Amino acid sequence: MNATDFGWIVLACPLVGMAISALGWRVLPGRLPGYVGSLAILGSFLASLGMLLKLSDQPEDAKQLVGTAFTYIDTAGFAADLAILVDPLSVLMCLVVSGVSFLIHLYSIAYMTSDEGFARFFAYLNFFVFSMLLLVLAANFVLLIVGWAFVGAASYLLISFWYRRSTATGAGIKAFVINVIGDVGLVIGAFLLFEATGSLDYFGVFERAPEVFGENDPQLVAACLMILVGAFAKSAQLPLHTWLPDAMEGPTPVSALIHAATMVTAGVYLIARCFPLFELAPAAADVSAIIGTATLIFAASIAMAATDLKRVIAYSTMSQIGYMILGVSVAAYGAGLFHLMTHAFFKALLFMGAGSVIGAMSGIQSLDRMGGFRKAMPFTFITFTIGALALAAFPLTSGFFSKDEILAYTLNRGGFYIVLAVVGYIAALLTAFYSFRLVFRVFFGPPVPEARELEQGHMTHGAHANPATGEDEDTDVGFPGPEHHIAEREWAMKAAMGPLAVLALIAGVLGIPGVTDTLEHFLEPTFEESRFHAEVPSEGAEFIGLVAGGLFALVGIAAAYFYFLRDPARRVRTRERFGGLHRVLINKWYVDEIYDATIVRPAAAAGRFGRNVVESTFVQGVLVGGTVGIVRAGTSLARSIQNGEVRAYAALLLVGLACLVLYFLLVSS
Repeated sequence: MNATDFGWIVLACPLVGMAISALGWRVLPGRLPGYVGSLAILGSFLASLGMLLKLSDQPEDAKQLVGTAFTYIDTAGFAADLAILVDPLSVLMCLVVSGVSFLIHLYSIAYMTSDEGFARFFAYLNFFVFSMLLLVLAANFVLLIVGWAFVGAASYLLISFWYRRSTATGAGIKAFVINVIGDVGLVIGAFLLFEATGSLDYFGVFERAPEVFGENDPQLVAACLMILVGAFAKSAQLPLHTWLPDAMEGPTPVSALIHAATMVTAGVYLIARCFPLFELAPAAADVSAIIGTATLIFAASIAMAATDLKRVIAYSTMSQIGYMILGVSVAAYGAGLFHLMTHAFFKALLFMGAGSVIGAMSGIQSLDRMGGFRKAMPFTFITFTIGALALAAFPLTSGFFSKDEILAYTLNRGGFYIVLAVVGYIAALLTAFYSFRLVFRVFFGPPVPEARELEQGHMTHGAHANPATGEDEDTDVGFPGPEHHIAEREWAMKAAMGPLAVLALIAGVLGIPGVTDTLEHFLEPTFEESRFHAEVPSEGAEFIGLVAGGLFALVGIAAAYFYFLRDPARRVRTRERFGGLHRVLINKWYVDEIYDATIVRPAAAAGRFGRNVVESTFVQGVLVGGTVGIVRAGTSLARSIQNGEVRAYAALLLVGLACLVLYFLLVSS
């Protein structure tokens, strides 16, 4: 078997798992759908390892392999193949997506076991992973767009999984609509590229682009900006980010999957895959870098004040994706993808820890209701703290090496990029602060009643209503049910969180500047044509960047310690002193309100106008009613003429004959 054969297996496994769970849900007993779905993703991961091994056997100049199944579109001037591309970038993405997704599936077996939609949940999860794998393995823009659309559909199904909750269905629709906006942008970008190059195959577009486009050619810049619209919608970057916090209405494993292994990383992958176009259109790359930087500081500021446990982690995802977007936009492709990989480990770990705490809290997610779980949930506490350390870029953790490498590359570009790097360092300090704000508020302080119940060996009863809305609902729909699935009591949850904790600590060894750089070397065949390939920071500059990043992390953690443990009263005083700023942050900079006032309400008003005026008055009244009236008048006239009087018929016949004679006389003269 060759590398592309393994690539087809990577795609087939989750597809088969989805089919079994979806079609056999009535006959598969207990947790069996979960085991089937998990084994399917494990199969994809093992096949990804097979791709890696086979690709490693190829010579350096032959590490971009295309496997074609058949041509499914063949028209005049256009052809599209069902083809996959196996290269270092796609192999890395497959390993991350399938590996982390397998652990999330394993975690879900325990977390969702009491849910009445257990088999449906795993069918959706398998479909989600299949869609993401199709996206990253696609060898052309057509198949990429198919995978892109599938990811959006799968996200809707999973975010709205608890469909009895109005908040969940609303969040699913919101995510779907915003992602459709991105889909339209991506399709327009692909069309502009096809119009100029005559191809939608990656290599065809990339090879012909320098021949048909000059640097910053308006059509190329427009195409790249449209591609960015797709990337920003999928990766929740400004201004298309508002769906991501609401996506927390889905089950916690869904949050982990969306934020760690799939969906939000798709935009980063897309920009990295299209690097030849963005290097030929540096104006578009600069826009991408600026938006990424704006997003990382914007999201970090909101996470400082948010009080919902999962939403704080969600905003941290927005911020960290901003770092990745910045990295691939300044041609630090290895650094950006390195952070994508390490982020997948610690972000999945954080969401799993959050799910364990939420299970103990009977579905409550408010930080104001939590505290003192350190002794009651020691395994969750240790693993969550490891994830927070990596997120904060604490020295020697995985996040420390990957994030600071991005900022070192950005500084090395000079010019206005220095400003972007400075903003990145400020956001790094905020990240360390809000990461340990979570740790200290959830696991330290006086134990809440739920923590005391756990310490005494028993737990409270499950919630029978959604705390966010007060809506009545079954305990097994919307929250972990009465069984209270927490990591301390479920082997599957521990088995998933343990490896992620280890990877969050040690995965940084794959990219220690000047020491290993294993990942950078692995990705070289994909990015060897980059004109910035040789523009890497010196070892001294990278060392200074690491020291600076480590100091910012330590300062942020120390500030969180003083605010939330040493002197909690200071937090209250600060909130009172900066009450206006706190209100702005709590309300997420009022972006949702602005969109509601400028887009949603006008669109709703236009819809009502269309329904009440255009549809009712013009369409139904004028067009339909007028047509009916004309027909009725015509039939009445015809009926009045067809009255059965022979003399009237004869008179009409003579009049018609006279008209014909007159016409022919006029024509002949």
